[in-house]
Amino acid sequence: MVHSAQHAASYYAASSAPHPDHAFLQGEHSADVCIVGGGYSGLNTAIELAERGLSVILLEARKIGWGASGRNGGQLIRGVGHGLEQFLPVLGEEGVRSLKRMGLEAVDIVRERVERHAIACDLRWGYCDLANKPAELEGFAEEAETLRSLGYRHELRLVQPGDMHSVVGSDRYVGGLVDMGSGHLHPLNLALGEAAVASRLGVRLHEQSEVTRIDYGPQVKVHTAQGLVRARTLVLCCNAYHNDLNRELGGKVLPAGSYIIATEPLGEERARQLLPQNMAVCDQRVALDYYRLSADHRLLFGGACHYSSRDPRDITAYMRPKLLKVFPQLADVRIDYQWGGMIGIGANRLPQIGRLASQPNVYYAQAYAGHGVNATHLAGRLLGEAISGQQSGRFDLFAKVPHPTFPGGKLMRSPLLALGMLWYRLKELV
Repeated sequence: MVHSAQHAASYYAASSAPHPDHAFLQGEHSADVCIVGGGYSGLNTAIELAERGLSVILLEARKIGWGASGRNGGQLIRGVGHGLEQFLPVLGEEGVRSLKRMGLEAVDIVRERVERHAIACDLRWGYCDLANKPAELEGFAEEAETLRSLGYRHELRLVQPGDMHSVVGSDRYVGGLVDMGSGHLHPLNLALGEAAVASRLGVRLHEQSEVTRIDYGPQVKVHTAQGLVRARTLVLCCNAYHNDLNRELGGKVLPAGSYIIATEPLGEERARQLLPQNMAVCDQRVALDYYRLSADHRLLFGGACHYSSRDPRDITAYMRPKLLKVFPQLADVRIDYQWGGMIGIGANRLPQIGRLASQPNVYYAQAYAGHGVNATHLAGRLLGEAISGQQSGRFDLFAKVPHPTFPGGKLMRSPLLALGMLWYRLKELV
Protein backbone atom coordinates (compact mmCIF):
# COMPACT_ATOMS: atom_id res chain seq x y z
CA MET A 1 0.00 0.00 0.00
CA VAL A 2 1.59 3.26 -1.12
CA HIS A 3 1.26 6.24 1.19
CA SER A 4 1.29 9.58 -0.63
CA ALA A 5 1.89 13.03 0.81
CA GLN A 6 -1.91 13.54 0.91
CA HIS A 7 -4.40 11.97 3.27
CA ALA A 8 -5.01 8.24 2.84
CA ALA A 9 -7.81 7.47 0.38
CA SER A 10 -10.19 6.58 3.19
CA TYR A 11 -13.83 7.14 4.07
CA TYR A 12 -12.59 9.83 6.44
CA ALA A 13 -10.77 11.76 3.73
CA ALA A 14 -13.80 11.48 1.44
CA SER A 15 -16.10 12.86 4.15
CA SER A 16 -13.77 15.34 5.84
CA ALA A 17 -14.77 18.91 6.56
CA PRO A 18 -13.38 21.73 4.37
CA HIS A 19 -10.01 22.81 5.69
CA PRO A 20 -7.19 25.14 4.64
CA ASP A 21 -3.75 24.10 3.51
CA HIS A 22 -0.90 25.29 5.69
CA ALA A 23 2.19 26.66 3.90
CA PHE A 24 5.45 24.76 4.09
CA LEU A 25 8.22 26.27 6.17
CA GLN A 26 10.46 28.77 4.38
CA GLY A 27 13.25 30.84 5.87
CA GLU A 28 14.31 31.20 9.49
CA HIS A 29 11.82 31.45 12.36
CA SER A 30 11.88 31.33 16.13
CA ALA A 31 9.43 30.28 18.83
CA ASP A 32 9.36 29.24 22.46
CA VAL A 33 8.48 25.69 21.38
CA CYS A 34 8.86 23.74 18.14
CA ILE A 35 6.66 20.67 17.77
CA VAL A 36 7.36 17.96 15.19
CA GLY A 37 4.27 16.02 14.17
CA GLY A 38 0.80 17.21 13.13
CA GLY A 39 -1.34 14.49 14.68
CA TYR A 40 -3.33 14.58 17.90
CA SER A 41 -0.23 14.65 20.12
CA GLY A 42 1.34 17.61 18.37
CA LEU A 43 -1.89 19.53 17.89
CA ASN A 44 -3.03 19.16 21.48
CA THR A 45 0.37 19.98 22.89
CA ALA A 46 0.33 23.11 20.73
CA ILE A 47 -3.14 24.06 22.00
CA GLU A 48 -2.18 23.52 25.63
CA LEU A 49 1.01 25.60 25.28
CA ALA A 50 -0.64 28.41 23.31
CA GLU A 51 -3.39 28.65 25.92
CA ARG A 52 -0.61 29.13 28.48
CA GLY A 53 0.91 32.00 26.50
CA LEU A 54 3.86 30.31 24.76
CA SER A 55 4.67 30.84 21.07
CA VAL A 56 4.57 27.60 19.08
CA ILE A 57 5.58 26.43 15.60
CA LEU A 58 4.35 23.00 14.50
CA LEU A 59 5.97 21.11 11.60
CA GLU A 60 4.17 18.29 9.80
CA ALA A 61 5.99 16.26 7.13
CA ARG A 62 2.81 15.73 5.10
CA LYS A 63 -0.74 16.87 6.00
CA ILE A 64 -2.33 17.58 9.36
CA GLY A 65 -3.81 14.29 10.56
CA TRP A 66 -1.99 12.31 7.84
CA GLY A 67 -0.95 9.45 10.14
CA ALA A 68 -2.93 7.45 12.68
CA SER A 69 -4.82 10.54 13.86
CA GLY A 70 -6.66 10.73 10.54
CA ARG A 71 -6.98 7.00 9.80
CA ASN A 72 -7.88 5.23 13.05
CA GLY A 73 -11.07 3.42 14.00
CA GLY A 74 -12.54 6.50 15.64
CA GLN A 75 -13.06 4.75 18.97
CA LEU A 76 -12.79 7.00 22.01
CA ILE A 77 -12.23 4.57 24.89
CA ARG A 78 -11.36 5.17 28.53
CA GLY A 79 -7.96 4.19 29.88
CA VAL A 80 -4.27 4.39 29.06
CA GLY A 81 -1.93 1.45 28.83
CA HIS A 82 -2.46 -2.26 29.34
CA GLY A 83 -1.95 -4.16 32.59
CA LEU A 84 -1.04 -1.12 34.66
CA GLU A 85 -0.35 -3.28 37.74
CA GLN A 86 2.99 -4.18 36.13
CA PHE A 87 4.17 -0.69 37.13
CA LEU A 88 3.52 -1.14 40.87
CA PRO A 89 7.24 -1.69 41.65
CA VAL A 90 8.09 1.61 39.94
CA LEU A 91 5.12 3.83 40.79
CA GLY A 92 3.55 2.25 43.85
CA GLU A 93 -0.16 1.67 44.41
CA GLU A 94 -1.15 5.33 44.43
CA GLY A 95 0.91 6.01 41.31
CA VAL A 96 -0.89 3.25 39.41
CA ARG A 97 -4.26 4.57 40.62
CA SER A 98 -3.24 8.01 39.35
CA LEU A 99 -2.53 6.53 35.92
CA LYS A 100 -5.96 4.91 35.94
CA ARG A 101 -7.64 8.19 36.90
CA MET A 102 -5.77 10.01 34.14
CA GLY A 103 -7.04 7.38 31.72
CA LEU A 104 -10.55 8.57 32.57
CA GLU A 105 -9.58 12.24 32.38
CA ALA A 106 -8.19 11.65 28.89
CA VAL A 107 -11.68 11.08 27.46
CA ASP A 108 -12.98 14.14 29.28
CA ILE A 109 -10.30 16.28 27.63
CA VAL A 110 -11.64 15.24 24.21
CA ARG A 111 -15.22 15.82 25.35
CA GLU A 112 -14.42 19.31 26.62
CA ARG A 113 -12.38 20.31 23.58
CA VAL A 114 -15.09 19.23 21.15
CA GLU A 115 -17.84 20.97 23.13
CA ARG A 116 -15.92 24.17 23.86
CA HIS A 117 -14.85 24.72 20.26
CA ALA A 118 -17.92 23.17 18.56
CA ILE A 119 -15.77 20.74 16.54
CA ALA A 120 -18.03 18.88 14.11
CA CYS A 121 -16.66 15.33 14.34
CA ASP A 122 -19.82 13.18 14.77
CA LEU A 123 -19.06 12.47 18.44
CA ARG A 124 -21.45 9.83 19.84
CA TRP A 125 -21.43 8.27 23.31
CA GLY A 126 -21.67 4.55 23.97
CA TYR A 127 -19.11 1.76 23.77
CA CYS A 128 -19.12 -1.96 24.53
CA ASP A 129 -16.26 -4.34 25.27
CA LEU A 130 -17.18 -7.71 23.77
CA ALA A 131 -16.41 -11.03 25.46
CA ASN A 132 -15.39 -13.96 23.27
CA LYS A 133 -15.12 -16.27 26.32
CA PRO A 134 -16.97 -16.52 29.67
CA ALA A 135 -13.75 -15.71 31.53
CA GLU A 136 -13.62 -12.36 29.75
CA LEU A 137 -17.11 -11.52 30.96
CA GLU A 138 -15.96 -12.26 34.52
CA GLY A 139 -13.04 -9.90 33.94
CA PHE A 140 -15.47 -7.19 32.83
CA ALA A 141 -17.27 -7.41 36.17
CA GLU A 142 -13.96 -6.81 37.96
CA GLU A 143 -13.16 -3.92 35.59
CA ALA A 144 -16.50 -2.29 36.35
CA GLU A 145 -15.85 -2.48 40.09
CA THR A 146 -12.39 -0.97 39.64
CA LEU A 147 -13.83 1.91 37.60
CA ARG A 148 -16.49 2.60 40.22
CA SER A 149 -13.81 2.63 42.94
CA LEU A 150 -12.01 5.32 40.94
CA GLY A 151 -15.14 7.48 40.97
CA TYR A 152 -16.13 6.82 37.35
CA ARG A 153 -19.28 8.88 36.83
CA HIS A 154 -20.69 7.27 33.68
CA GLU A 155 -23.07 4.35 33.33
CA LEU A 156 -21.47 0.89 33.28
CA ARG A 157 -23.61 -2.17 32.54
CA LEU A 158 -22.75 -5.84 32.15
CA VAL A 159 -24.54 -7.46 29.21
CA GLN A 160 -25.36 -11.13 29.68
CA PRO A 161 -25.35 -13.67 26.80
CA GLY A 162 -29.11 -13.55 26.30
CA ASP A 163 -29.10 -9.78 25.90
CA MET A 164 -26.19 -9.41 23.48
CA HIS A 165 -28.43 -8.79 20.47
CA SER A 166 -29.49 -5.53 22.10
CA VAL A 167 -25.91 -4.34 21.50
CA VAL A 168 -24.66 -6.21 18.43
CA GLY A 169 -26.53 -8.27 15.84
CA SER A 170 -24.10 -11.19 15.93
CA ASP A 171 -23.96 -14.58 17.64
CA ARG A 172 -20.19 -14.37 18.08
CA TYR A 173 -20.06 -13.03 21.65
CA VAL A 174 -20.93 -14.33 25.12
CA GLY A 175 -21.35 -11.00 26.88
CA GLY A 176 -20.14 -7.44 27.13
CA LEU A 177 -19.52 -4.36 29.26
CA VAL A 178 -21.35 -1.22 28.17
CA ASP A 179 -19.63 2.07 29.00
CA MET A 180 -21.60 5.23 28.30
CA GLY A 181 -18.58 7.42 29.04
CA SER A 182 -16.72 6.16 25.98
CA GLY A 183 -17.83 6.45 22.37
CA HIS A 184 -16.81 7.13 18.79
CA LEU A 185 -16.16 9.98 16.36
CA HIS A 186 -14.81 11.02 12.94
CA PRO A 187 -11.07 11.09 13.70
CA LEU A 188 -9.84 13.18 10.77
CA ASN A 189 -12.46 15.85 11.39
CA LEU A 190 -11.37 15.95 15.03
CA ALA A 191 -7.75 16.55 13.97
CA LEU A 192 -8.71 19.19 11.44
CA GLY A 193 -10.94 20.91 13.97
CA GLU A 194 -8.13 20.97 16.50
CA ALA A 195 -5.77 22.40 13.88
CA ALA A 196 -8.25 25.25 13.42
CA VAL A 197 -8.32 25.80 17.19
CA ALA A 198 -4.52 25.89 17.30
CA SER A 199 -4.40 28.41 14.44
CA ARG A 200 -6.87 30.69 16.20
CA LEU A 201 -4.64 30.58 19.27
CA GLY A 202 -1.67 31.77 17.21
CA VAL A 203 0.12 28.48 16.59
CA ARG A 204 2.04 28.58 13.30
CA LEU A 205 1.24 25.35 11.43
CA HIS A 206 3.38 24.18 8.51
CA GLU A 207 2.54 21.16 6.34
CA GLN A 208 4.83 19.43 3.81
CA SER A 209 7.71 20.43 6.11
CA GLU A 210 9.62 17.25 6.86
CA VAL A 211 12.40 17.68 9.41
CA THR A 212 15.75 16.76 7.92
CA ARG A 213 18.07 17.48 10.86
CA ILE A 214 17.99 18.57 14.48
CA ASP A 215 20.84 20.45 16.13
CA TYR A 216 20.49 19.92 19.86
CA GLY A 217 21.59 22.37 22.52
CA PRO A 218 20.20 25.06 24.85
CA GLN A 219 18.58 26.49 21.73
CA VAL A 220 17.37 23.74 19.41
CA LYS A 221 17.68 24.22 15.65
CA VAL A 222 15.15 22.25 13.59
CA HIS A 223 15.92 22.07 9.87
CA THR A 224 13.59 21.38 6.94
CA ALA A 225 14.38 21.42 3.23
CA GLN A 226 13.72 25.14 2.96
CA GLY A 227 13.50 26.42 6.50
CA LEU A 228 14.86 26.55 10.03
CA VAL A 229 13.18 26.91 13.43
CA ARG A 230 15.06 28.04 16.52
CA ALA A 231 13.37 27.21 19.83
CA ARG A 232 14.12 26.85 23.51
CA THR A 233 12.10 23.63 23.66
CA LEU A 234 11.46 20.81 21.19
CA VAL A 235 8.60 18.30 21.32
CA LEU A 236 8.77 15.16 19.16
CA CYS A 237 5.34 13.69 18.37
CA CYS A 238 6.12 11.38 15.46
CA ASN A 239 4.91 8.08 16.97
CA ALA A 240 4.87 5.23 14.40
CA TYR A 241 6.22 7.53 11.67
CA HIS A 242 9.37 8.44 13.56
CA ASN A 243 11.73 7.29 10.75
CA ASP A 244 14.70 7.43 13.16
CA LEU A 245 14.55 11.21 13.44
CA ASN A 246 15.84 10.53 16.94
CA ARG A 247 17.25 7.01 17.17
CA GLU A 248 16.90 6.78 20.94
CA LEU A 249 13.14 7.30 20.67
CA GLY A 250 12.71 5.41 17.41
CA GLY A 251 14.02 2.21 18.97
CA LYS A 252 11.34 2.31 21.68
CA VAL A 253 8.29 2.35 19.41
CA LEU A 254 7.27 -0.34 16.94
CA PRO A 255 5.06 0.55 13.96
CA ALA A 256 2.20 -1.94 13.62
CA GLY A 257 -0.29 -1.97 10.76
CA SER A 258 -4.03 -1.74 11.36
CA TYR A 259 -6.66 -1.87 8.61
CA ILE A 260 -10.24 -0.75 8.07
CA ILE A 261 -12.94 -1.30 5.47
CA ALA A 262 -16.12 0.75 5.07
CA THR A 263 -19.28 -0.66 3.56
CA GLU A 264 -21.66 1.13 1.26
CA PRO A 265 -24.39 3.09 3.12
CA LEU A 266 -26.68 0.48 4.66
CA GLY A 267 -29.63 2.69 5.52
CA GLU A 268 -30.62 3.40 9.09
CA GLU A 269 -32.80 0.33 9.57
CA ARG A 270 -30.23 -2.20 8.40
CA ALA A 271 -27.40 -0.43 10.19
CA ARG A 272 -29.31 -0.55 13.48
CA GLN A 273 -29.80 -4.29 13.05
CA LEU A 274 -26.03 -4.58 13.31
CA LEU A 275 -25.48 -2.11 16.16
CA PRO A 276 -28.90 -1.30 17.64
CA GLN A 277 -27.59 1.36 20.04
CA ASN A 278 -25.03 2.88 17.66
CA MET A 279 -22.15 1.95 19.97
CA ALA A 280 -18.52 1.42 19.11
CA VAL A 281 -17.45 -2.12 20.02
CA CYS A 282 -14.23 -4.08 20.34
CA ASP A 283 -13.46 -7.71 21.19
CA GLN A 284 -10.66 -8.96 23.43
CA ARG A 285 -8.49 -11.02 21.06
CA VAL A 286 -4.87 -10.17 20.26
CA ALA A 287 -5.82 -9.74 16.59
CA LEU A 288 -8.89 -7.82 17.67
CA ASP A 289 -11.94 -6.73 15.69
CA TYR A 290 -13.27 -3.21 16.28
CA TYR A 291 -16.19 -1.65 14.49
CA ARG A 292 -18.88 1.03 14.57
CA LEU A 293 -21.35 2.89 12.39
CA SER A 294 -20.58 6.12 10.56
CA ALA A 295 -22.93 9.10 10.55
CA ASP A 296 -24.22 8.02 7.12
CA HIS A 297 -24.93 4.43 8.27
CA ARG A 298 -21.91 2.60 6.93
CA LEU A 299 -20.23 -0.14 8.93
CA LEU A 300 -16.58 0.71 9.57
CA PHE A 301 -14.83 -2.56 10.41
CA GLY A 302 -11.19 -2.70 11.47
CA GLY A 303 -8.51 -4.74 13.13
CA ALA A 304 -5.89 -7.30 12.07
CA CYS A 305 -2.90 -5.69 13.76
CA HIS A 306 0.24 -6.53 11.74
CA TYR A 307 3.75 -6.48 13.21
CA SER A 308 5.51 -7.67 10.08
CA SER A 309 5.78 -4.14 8.55
CA ARG A 310 4.16 -5.48 5.36
CA ASP A 311 0.64 -4.39 4.38
CA PRO A 312 -1.85 -6.79 2.77
CA ARG A 313 -1.90 -6.44 -1.01
CA ASP A 314 -5.69 -6.17 -0.98
CA ILE A 315 -7.11 -4.88 2.29
CA THR A 316 -10.71 -5.66 1.33
CA ALA A 317 -9.85 -9.27 0.46
CA TYR A 318 -8.03 -9.56 3.76
CA MET A 319 -10.64 -7.89 5.99
CA ARG A 320 -13.94 -8.92 4.39
CA PRO A 321 -13.77 -12.56 5.64
CA LYS A 322 -13.24 -11.24 9.17
CA LEU A 323 -16.29 -9.00 8.81
CA LEU A 324 -18.41 -11.91 7.53
CA LYS A 325 -17.47 -14.07 10.51
CA VAL A 326 -19.16 -11.45 12.67
CA PHE A 327 -21.95 -10.44 10.29
CA PRO A 328 -22.61 -13.19 7.71
CA GLN A 329 -25.78 -11.31 6.80
CA LEU A 330 -23.61 -8.72 5.00
CA ALA A 331 -22.44 -11.09 2.26
CA ASP A 332 -24.28 -9.03 -0.37
CA VAL A 333 -22.88 -5.66 0.77
CA ARG A 334 -20.38 -3.65 -1.28
CA ILE A 335 -17.16 -2.37 0.28
CA ASP A 336 -16.64 1.26 -0.74
CA TYR A 337 -13.37 2.11 1.04
CA GLN A 338 -10.29 0.29 2.27
CA TRP A 339 -7.29 1.80 4.03
CA GLY A 340 -4.68 1.23 6.69
CA GLY A 341 -1.86 2.83 8.55
CA MET A 342 0.59 2.46 11.39
CA ILE A 343 -0.03 2.69 15.12
CA GLY A 344 2.87 2.91 17.57
CA ILE A 345 3.38 0.23 20.21
CA GLY A 346 5.89 0.16 23.06
CA ALA A 347 7.23 -2.95 24.74
CA ASN A 348 5.23 -2.39 27.94
CA ARG A 349 2.11 -0.95 26.25
CA LEU A 350 2.17 2.30 28.29
CA PRO A 351 2.22 5.60 26.39
CA GLN A 352 5.73 7.05 26.41
CA ILE A 353 5.52 10.62 27.70
CA GLY A 354 8.78 12.13 28.88
CA ARG A 355 11.93 14.02 27.99
CA LEU A 356 15.39 12.98 26.92
CA ALA A 357 17.85 12.56 29.77
CA SER A 358 20.65 13.77 27.50
CA GLN A 359 18.65 16.76 26.23
CA PRO A 360 16.36 18.09 28.99
CA ASN A 361 14.73 20.63 26.65
CA VAL A 362 13.54 17.84 24.31
CA TYR A 363 10.18 16.29 25.19
CA TYR A 364 8.28 13.49 23.47
CA ALA A 365 4.99 11.58 23.35
CA GLN A 366 4.48 8.32 21.46
CA ALA A 367 3.49 4.61 21.56
CA TYR A 368 -0.22 4.68 22.43
CA ALA A 369 -0.82 1.00 21.58
CA GLY A 370 -4.28 1.50 20.12
CA HIS A 371 -5.65 3.98 22.70
CA GLY A 372 -4.37 7.03 20.88
CA VAL A 373 -7.56 9.04 20.44
CA ASN A 374 -7.79 9.74 24.15
CA ALA A 375 -4.19 9.18 25.32
CA THR A 376 -2.78 11.73 22.86
CA HIS A 377 -5.00 14.39 24.37
CA LEU A 378 -3.79 13.48 27.85
CA ALA A 379 -0.20 13.63 26.59
CA GLY A 380 -0.80 17.14 25.27
CA ARG A 381 -2.21 18.21 28.64
CA LEU A 382 0.76 16.76 30.58
CA LEU A 383 3.33 18.25 28.20
CA GLY A 384 1.61 21.61 28.41
CA GLU A 385 1.73 21.50 32.20
CA ALA A 386 5.38 20.45 32.34
CA ILE A 387 6.82 22.75 29.65
CA SER A 388 4.97 25.81 30.93
CA GLY A 389 6.15 25.12 34.46
CA GLN A 390 2.57 25.00 35.68
CA GLN A 391 3.11 21.61 37.30
CA SER A 392 5.18 18.54 36.51
CA GLY A 393 4.08 15.88 39.01
CA ARG A 394 1.67 14.13 36.62
CA PHE A 395 4.16 14.32 33.76
CA ASP A 396 6.88 12.97 36.06
CA LEU A 397 4.74 9.94 36.87
CA PHE A 398 4.77 8.88 33.22
CA ALA A 399 8.40 9.91 32.75
CA LYS A 400 9.44 7.71 35.67
CA VAL A 401 8.48 4.49 33.86
CA PRO A 402 11.41 2.95 31.93
CA HIS A 403 10.68 1.95 28.34
CA PRO A 404 12.83 -0.84 26.87
CA THR A 405 14.36 -0.49 23.44
CA PHE A 406 13.19 -3.22 21.08
CA PRO A 407 16.02 -5.71 20.46
CA GLY A 408 17.57 -6.46 17.12
CA GLY A 409 17.70 -2.96 15.67
CA LYS A 410 15.42 -1.56 12.98
CA LEU A 411 15.51 -4.65 10.75
CA MET A 412 14.88 -7.30 13.41
CA ARG A 413 12.48 -5.75 15.92
CA SER A 414 9.36 -6.25 13.79
CA PRO A 415 9.99 -9.98 13.04
CA LEU A 416 10.82 -10.65 16.69
CA LEU A 417 7.65 -9.00 17.93
CA ALA A 418 5.60 -10.78 15.26
CA LEU A 419 6.84 -14.09 16.69
CA GLY A 420 5.95 -12.95 20.19
CA MET A 421 2.42 -11.98 19.17
CA LEU A 422 1.99 -15.35 17.42
CA TRP A 423 2.64 -16.98 20.81
CA TYR A 424 -0.14 -14.89 22.38
CA ARG A 425 -2.54 -15.82 19.58
CA LEU A 426 -1.77 -19.53 20.14
CA LYS A 427 -2.55 -19.05 23.84
CA GLU A 428 -6.02 -17.77 22.91
CA LEU A 429 -6.77 -21.16 21.35
CA VAL A 430 -6.12 -23.02 24.60
